[in-house]
Amino acid sequence: MTNSQYLEKIEQLKIWAHAYYVNDNPIATDEEYDKLYHEVLDYETANPTEVTEDSPTKRVGGVVRDEFSKAKHIKRMWSMEDVFTTEEVQEWLDRVEKNVGKCDYFCEPKFDGASMNLLYEEGKLVRAITRGDGVVGEEVTDNVRTIRSVPLSIDYQGQIEIRGEVVIRKDDFDIINRERLEEGEDPFANPRNAAAGSLRQLDSSITAKRRLVFYPWGLGENSLAQANLSEKMDFVYKLGFLQPPYTKKCHTLEEIEAFYQFIISKRDEIPMMMDGLVIKVDKISLQEDLDYTVKVPKWMCAYKFPAVEKVTKVNDITIQVGRTGVLTPVAEVEPVDLDGAVIARATLHNFDEIERKGLMIGDSVILIRSGDVIPKITKVLVDRRDGSEKPISRPTQCPTCHTEVLDEGTLIKCQNLDCPDRVVNSIIHFAKKGCMNIDGLGSKIVEQLVNEGKIKDILGLYHLKYEDLEGMEGFKHKRIQNLLDAIEDTKGVALHRLISAMGIEHIGEVAGKSLALEFGLDIVDATFEEIIAIDGIGEEMANSLLEFMRVNHEFVLKLFDVIKPTVEEKVEAKENPFKGKTVVLTGSMSVSRGVIKEMLEKLGAKVSGSVSKKTDYVIYGDDAGSKLAKAEGLGVKTLSEDEMRKLL
Repeated sequence: MTNSQYLEKIEQLKIWAHAYYVNDNPIATDEEYDKLYHEVLDYETANPTEVTEDSPTKRVGGVVRDEFSKAKHIKRMWSMEDVFTTEEVQEWLDRVEKNVGKCDYFCEPKFDGASMNLLYEEGKLVRAITRGDGVVGEEVTDNVRTIRSVPLSIDYQGQIEIRGEVVIRKDDFDIINRERLEEGEDPFANPRNAAAGSLRQLDSSITAKRRLVFYPWGLGENSLAQANLSEKMDFVYKLGFLQPPYTKKCHTLEEIEAFYQFIISKRDEIPMMMDGLVIKVDKISLQEDLDYTVKVPKWMCAYKFPAVEKVTKVNDITIQVGRTGVLTPVAEVEPVDLDGAVIARATLHNFDEIERKGLMIGDSVILIRSGDVIPKITKVLVDRRDGSEKPISRPTQCPTCHTEVLDEGTLIKCQNLDCPDRVVNSIIHFAKKGCMNIDGLGSKIVEQLVNEGKIKDILGLYHLKYEDLEGMEGFKHKRIQNLLDAIEDTKGVALHRLISAMGIEHIGEVAGKSLALEFGLDIVDATFEEIIAIDGIGEEMANSLLEFMRVNHEFVLKLFDVIKPTVEEKVEAKENPFKGKTVVLTGSMSVSRGVIKEMLEKLGAKVSGSVSKKTDYVIYGDDAGSKLAKAEGLGVKTLSEDEMRKLL
């Protein structure tokens, strides 16, 4: 690299850093920034006399914005040295142990958010400051006071700086972006920037709506007497702060690597975005012996995860037709390695989203893989366009059966019930676990049966005979008999499971139970007024049910006649603490959660699968994870299994 190339790379880094730190509007991925940063760092290491005074490598953190008053940290907030491979971790350990000998390391996930320093005096929160440049940050105390997981007072009278990460959980990030799009605002590129942007609101009421969460990871000024960092952090957690889902004290590289791989395996399960594992020397006296370089502590490093954000190009848009006829656009992208998987497709949900994002074929985009394993396009990089991009049109006909589609705005639907894609997907849904649970009827077998003309719809399953399947590829005597027996075993199933299995849009298991109890087999003739009178059933669900029954009235009656579902009786529950309450179950119980769910439903409770502000109770057992953490973050009442039983 020449000096002029080095200066060009410096300018590019400064542009990217300004967009990231100041505008909260990244125009490059972390991977691109890290790659360029280390190219510059390598040049500076080899040519120390040519290092520019304003090189980004000399900065510890971000830039303070003028809109906020500035405040100084009592003790400096340091950045961390990044390591990316097992070999680099070993090199870092060798440097530590050369100076202080073998020691224990305190390891925890590195959450991807906005770093925050909380100052408490005489048990009261007096100031909250962003990292800033490590010495001076932005005072955002009023905004931080709105974060539920930040205690306004603690049981400790001394002066103490508690440091941590302000994050947004992945499901809340999706909600915020939907709200921003509806309001005509640009979506945040990732949860980290959503957290930073939420903290930098001049109106604290906006921050209060953003569902921010604070996880402590360290201390600044403090006079705690504990000898180890892990012990000090245990004390902090007991003051009322959230504890990370996993931490571990390690002694060797093998133990660190095992914990690193474990955290990666939990990546989709943990509700916060993580970008690595933080490794810290545990003993405080050894930290002090190791001291600091100009930029980073010598006693801690960040073992970064493989990138989960990549820049790629959209080559085309294809359309999938679901069981309800909804047309879903899918972006066909230049294949990229994302978190160890080669990704060539990304969901776009609907055509309104394409229009809101301003996406065109040929655009460069940021692709992210978050909690759900389906990759998403989070940002269109408009500044990289060269004029060759092509607009994306809303479809006017189904790509499979070529009939005219119904464009409802957000949703575009194929109305043809005989559309091959609708038939296959509706049967796959009907047979899956949680619906009719037909063992042995997987997606490939359904496609085979439809393609070979053995069945044309769900009802056709119940007319299959042994001779229909005999001679088909892969079908031997035992397999044929097992499949026919599994289909026969669904007869007499509870009505609510059959309703769920029909694949009526917006009608899931909970709504199916309410409808089955209210109407029984008369559900086919229920009126709009009768449906919306049921608690928890809104107009959208009612209209979806009415449309389905109007189009499929005779078909549903035939299904009832063939399957003869069991109609549950509506029994009014006696008064109890859970009647009419929304409950979520998590963790391992003394009996299966299905048993407890059934018991609570008989008591009149509505058992949901996800936690929200409308949840009344989260009941937890052993090894409870993200749902319990979310409940605590939202201020939802939590009960152990024993506490639940005592209430009853």
